[in-house]
Amino acid sequence: MTQTRQVPTPVVAHDRSTDPFPPGQTSLFVNGILPRRRWLVLLVSVAVGLFIAYAWSSELVDREIGFNVANGILGHDASTTPIDGIGAGILFAFVTGLAGSFTACNIAVFGAVTPMVGHTASRSQRLLQTLRPLGWLAVGMIPVSAVYGAIVGLVGTRMPQFSTASFGSVSPRILQAMIVFGIIGLVMLIMGLSSLKYIPDPLGPVSRRFPNAPLVLMGVLIGGLLIGRPYPLFRTMFRHAAETHDPLYGAFAFTLQSIGNIVVMALLFVALSYLIGGRLRRWLATRPARITALTAGAFLIAAVFMLGYWELRLLGRFGYVWFPTAPWNA
Repeated sequence: MTQTRQVPTPVVAHDRSTDPFPPGQTSLFVNGILPRRRWLVLLVSVAVGLFIAYAWSSELVDREIGFNVANGILGHDASTTPIDGIGAGILFAFVTGLAGSFTACNIAVFGAVTPMVGHTASRSQRLLQTLRPLGWLAVGMIPVSAVYGAIVGLVGTRMPQFSTASFGSVSPRILQAMIVFGIIGLVMLIMGLSSLKYIPDPLGPVSRRFPNAPLVLMGVLIGGLLIGRPYPLFRTMFRHAAETHDPLYGAFAFTLQSIGNIVVMALLFVALSYLIGGRLRRWLATRPARITALTAGAFLIAAVFMLGYWELRLLGRFGYVWFPTAPWNA
């Protein structure tokens, strides 16, 4: 009886040449190299975020900085001068977005994308490499801003921001801000914890097909700032868009507000690329775990600030929980 010899099936190694990320990295903001003391990154980030939530002065940021920037560009008092027409409203939207640039969400995104600064030899290649992540941020940001602006134009003064009702001592406008910024803070907390690999990377599977998905998500978060923003100058633009009952104007004005909101970040990112981009990349390359620490720290500080300021501090102000009040905010 003849025995048939079975030839073992050869094992074919996985071809990683088509993978968008190197081994160990699951998405743009989550790589396989961890700091030796990742718990220290977490602890310091939480402490810094809580301190900023405690010390943050909306009076200083919104009025002293934001109002002065808007007044200087517009040439008049932005808080008291009425918006006269669509053209003035469009200019007002962009300028007030520029004046409100320094938000926690913007700073977190800036910190997270900083390791992507290129060091190519060609100026044109370096500019393209720098602008690409900003373009993907815009892909996520602009649709959110435009849709919300169109809704404001359609619904008009029936939006919650115009309601005089209250939930206990919380107005609908503040409640909406707490919900929106709470969600943004939770998303950033998840991103920070996954960067340190305390939890699985939620964007890992989708990033294999769409490597820029994390940047699009960050753009969505920046666009989402408009949904909850109680910034006084933004409320002026919001009211004008609602009273015009023009969804196209609302979409365009809100889009310009968001674009103005990231102009400073974009200019800083380009300047960083041209001035110290090569040195920064070499510094990060000598110890790649620094990339993880920088990315995770940016997300965690912003997340803890958002949750501490918009949830704990506001609930403390309304008497529901205890949260310390800085003397200059009393």
